[in-house]
Amino acid sequence: MEFFQTPAKANRWCIDQRNTGKIIGMVPTMGALHEGHLELVKRAVKENDICVVSIFVNPLQFNEEKDFSAYPRNLEQDRIALKNCHCAMAFTGSLDSFFPRIDRSKITLLQPGAEANDLEGAHRPGHFAGVKTIVNKLFTTVRPHNAYFGEKDFQQTLVIRKLAKETSAPNIIVCPTHREKNGLAMSSRNERLTSSQRQQASVIYRALLAALSEWRKGVRGVKELEKAMVDVLVTETNLKVEYATVRDPENWQEKNFNDSATRARALIAVTLGNVRLIDNMVLS
Repeated sequence: MEFFQTPAKANRWCIDQRNTGKIIGMVPTMGALHEGHLELVKRAVKENDICVVSIFVNPLQFNEEKDFSAYPRNLEQDRIALKNCHCAMAFTGSLDSFFPRIDRSKITLLQPGAEANDLEGAHRPGHFAGVKTIVNKLFTTVRPHNAYFGEKDFQQTLVIRKLAKETSAPNIIVCPTHREKNGLAMSSRNERLTSSQRQQASVIYRALLAALSEWRKGVRGVKELEKAMVDVLVTETNLKVEYATVRDPENWQEKNFNDSATRARALIAVTLGNVRLIDNMVLS
């Protein structure tokens, strides 16, 4: 597996691959790879001629410096895991390497649009602008034909899909959330949880299942669905609920459903200790 420390070197490698007619699949990551990431990589390897993975902890998407500093990093372990998955090339970089000769304070952030409103956008101001700006840089570097993202960050996938439409960027493929045995969505942040907290965090999955159960009984009232989730979440006293809500994935601003609605998305964000966790589930 090739590994490059700068996006410029990765770009030259990708140009050579495209010139030979290779179909490139890409998995953008911030490293600290877990089985959920590797499932994306395996799918990209299977569905494309070559798979490229970016490993870059993006400072532009963090609201707090301490959160950025605490984000887990293990580059050598990531490289070994990617090689074992038959990834063709991985690369990392720095903010300076993505924006050479531009002071961080003068970087123009791409505005994410209505898909970023509310929920994660409200709790993490500027987060999606940072995500969209760097993902655009990653797409420009690699110019992949297909790009793979996890469903756990559902609101982010809406922002990325819009970016792809705006820039004629790659086909965006959203893959199902990979879960631990207790239902907890796999996340790099899980590394910061104690074993006890990992068990407590499984309540998020149970809360989503409670909403799914109500939906399948014919409940379409958002307040009733939210209550079903909150009633489960509050059983863990160490957990702080930021939001537990339901949205129409096809109309993000719509907060109500008629009796004939066939699909919705339940979304949860909580803080456990000093670790923030998000998850979601389709209701159908």
